[in-house]
Order: sequence, then C-alpha cells, then structure tokens
Amino acid sequence: MLAMLCLGWSSNGVSEDRRNVLLICVDDLRPELNCYGLDYIQSPNIDRLAGQGCRFDRHYVQAPTCGASRYAMLTGQYGDAGNNALFKRAERIAKTPESVASSMPRWFRDRGYTTVSVGKVSHHPGGRGGKDWDDDQVIEMPGDWDRHLMPTGPWQHPRGAMHGLANGEIRVDPTEMDVFQSAPGESDRYPDDLVAESSLEQLNILASDAESKPFFLAVGFIRPHLPFGAPERDMEPYRDATLPMISNIAKPDGKTTWHRSGEFMRYHRWGKDPNQDSEFAIAVRKHYAACVTYADRNVGRVLDELDRLGLSESTIVVLWGDHGWHLGEHAIWGKHALFEDDLRSPLIIRAPGQVEEGLSTNAVVESIDLFPTLCELAVSQPAPDATNGVSLGEILRDPSRDGHVAISYGKASTIRTDAYRLVVHKDGFAELYDHRVDPLELSNVAEENPDVVRRLNAVLKERLATQN
Repeated sequence: MLAMLCLGWSSNGVSEDRRNVLLICVDDLRPELNCYGLDYIQSPNIDRLAGQGCRFDRHYVQAPTCGASRYAMLTGQYGDAGNNALFKRAERIAKTPESVASSMPRWFRDRGYTTVSVGKVSHHPGGRGGKDWDDDQVIEMPGDWDRHLMPTGPWQHPRGAMHGLANGEIRVDPTEMDVFQSAPGESDRYPDDLVAESSLEQLNILASDAESKPFFLAVGFIRPHLPFGAPERDMEPYRDATLPMISNIAKPDGKTTWHRSGEFMRYHRWGKDPNQDSEFAIAVRKHYAACVTYADRNVGRVLDELDRLGLSESTIVVLWGDHGWHLGEHAIWGKHALFEDDLRSPLIIRAPGQVEEGLSTNAVVESIDLFPTLCELAVSQPAPDATNGVSLGEILRDPSRDGHVAISYGKASTIRTDAYRLVVHKDGFAELYDHRVDPLELSNVAEENPDVVRRLNAVLKERLATQN
C-alpha cells in the first residue's frame, strides 16, 4: 500500500492524476427533473447527483436527433445532422484513418484506459449496424471501445430492444404498438433492466481489473425514448398527480422548423391526438414522467454500485441527455425541430475534490464541451486540436462565469446566445427570438433587428465552417 501511495496510486489502484470516468447517457431526456425545478417529478437519484456536483441549466446539444447529437458529444466536433453520422465517420476511418481525429473514448483508450459502453451510447445500442443492429462487421465507432455491449434478452437483438415494450415486445408495425404503457412486475420487464444489470457487471469487472487500469465506462439508458413504456411502480406517483399547464400549446405562425410529430403520431394512439384531446395529452405526459422515474431508478442502481465498490471518490460522473423533447409545446410531440425545447437538455458533472457540491450555472454551454472538459478533469491534458468545444473547467471552478454561444443544426441551423436564439433556414429565412422578453420563443423579431441577425449569422457561419 505504501509503495502505491508513494508512486501516486490510490488504494483502489487508480492513479491519482488519472481519474475514472462514468458517462451516463439518457435518451430523449428533457430537463424534466425535480432538480431542474419540476417538483412533481420523482427523480431522487439524479437529484442526489446534482447535489453532489454542478448542474448546467443552459446546456444545449448540437442536434435534436439521437445520432447526430451523440456524434458531437463523443467526438467534440460539429458534424453531420443525420442519425448515421457515426457510421459515416467509420467509413472515413476505413478509407483514410489519418484524416479522422480521435473520439473521446479512443482518446482515453490510447492513454491506458479500459473503455466500455453498455446500452445506447452511440446511435445504435451496442454500437453495431446491419439489419438488426448486431453485425460485428459494421461498427459505429471502430477501435474506440474495448467492449461495446447491448444485452437483449427476449427482445432478440438491439433493434428490438431499442423500441421494445414489456416482456420482449418488439416494434414491427408502429401503428400496432401502443404509444405508452405501464406493465406490472419489476424483474427484466423492459430493455433498460438488462442495460442496468450489464452495467453493474461491468463496474465489478473494471473494479477488479488486475492491472489497476482506470476506466471510461459509458452507460446509455433508452427510456424515456418512445414508446413510453415503464414499470407500473414508476407510474404510481403520477396517477393522481396534477401537472402544470403546457406553457405554449399553439402551433407557431409563419415559417419555423415546426413539424407534425410524425415519430409520435405513427404509434397506436387509440384514435386520439394530444393536440386535440387534453386528457390524452395529460396521459402522455404522465407516462413520459414515469419513464423519467424509471430511468432515474436505473441511474441510481449504477451510482449505488459505484459507491458500494468504493469508486465514487476516484470517478468523475457525467449525466447527459442527448436532446430535449416537446410535450405539447409549440403543438409538437417529439424532437427534430430547433426550438429551445428540442435543444436544451440536462447536464450534470460530479468530480469529487475538483468540483464543489451543490453548484449550478446559467452559463450557455454545448455538448461538444464534454470531451475537453473530461480531458482536463480526468487526465489534466488538453483535448485534441480538432475538437470544436472548450473545457468547462473554469465554469466548474466559478459557476458565475460567462459561457459561450451554442450551435445546433438539423432542418436549419441555429445559434443560441445569452439573450437570443437565431435560426437560419437553408433559403436564408431567419427566425430571431429575444429570450430576455420571449423565453417561449413565440415572436419572430428578425425583421425588427436586422443588425442582430447579421451579427449572429456571421458567427454561426464561422462556427459551422469547422463542421466535419
């Protein structure tokens, strides 16, 4: 023991200047959490994590869709706006590997870390392509993970688990799959039960690594992604709950990135439309909340195991939502637009001994900032020059510091500043929302503020010029 301490190694075998990383990704998680001010939401485990670290209240993703958002977070780069962004990157690696910068997990792996992903971390759970997303010859992030796992059980394959309901039900025809569900029983009823179990197994393997290597473990929970299926126990807190009114239910006037909620509307909805049926809208929101509580419970299982193994003090924990999700705001039920509700998501960072407990910041930050932040916190090194993000270390040390603009893209492109959101469509049409007086993004004031539009558009174009 004394020799280990003299060499800078802690009693659990991890170098004191190389800390473990636990990255928890939650799919389609808007800031619908108690620690973000939604007091009717039951999220005690994520709330506890927030109380032990720093909560970012204005964190913005790069794209309102899973694949493109995860590309940006995992590479630290602006990239393609589609869900196959990482597969396109893999094709570039196969052709000209020297032209592709290291991803975050590869960067850590090259520095002696064991890198493991469980569940939905990249776009396809388990990180593979093919018809059922289980083809070992089609890898989303080649060379980045020592192990990339997706337990499937009765759901047969990762594609089945991705949109699975209770007890092995697989989505074949979405019109025949219920848009929400709360099934009785607790054991392995939903795919995330298996993701949680596999994550605990991997934590134990990593903790007992004979070579005492640090680890980078990424865990991706699928819920609250559609369909909104969660165990009955997680629905119980919401059955008689009174939910707040939806803040802005009207379809926006004029040209925007509004859409008809196609992903949501193609599920079996018993002939109901939440934009026309307020009781059905409440039921949808309650089942989403149940999925959040279910996800929180699984997050708690992983955090508790980290504690039990004595790894909490030596492990940086990040909880990240891959994008927001409309629950009726702007008459949208889903993602894929470029409003605040699509692009703002939870981000919490806990780093014992480096980040004080119970912090929060209103600084504007981006998902691409995670890569350089973890390089600094875990290894005390700068990220590769190719990353577009910046370390959040200074904000973590002083949460009152200013952030920076946030860039996102999809059907159009957008820049979020402290005061404004500008959305620029491909034909040049601009939407400008002044968040100082219009936080719900209801009034396009682009025509009244041409100088602001020009200035922000110039910054947007400059930043997107680095897009990979």
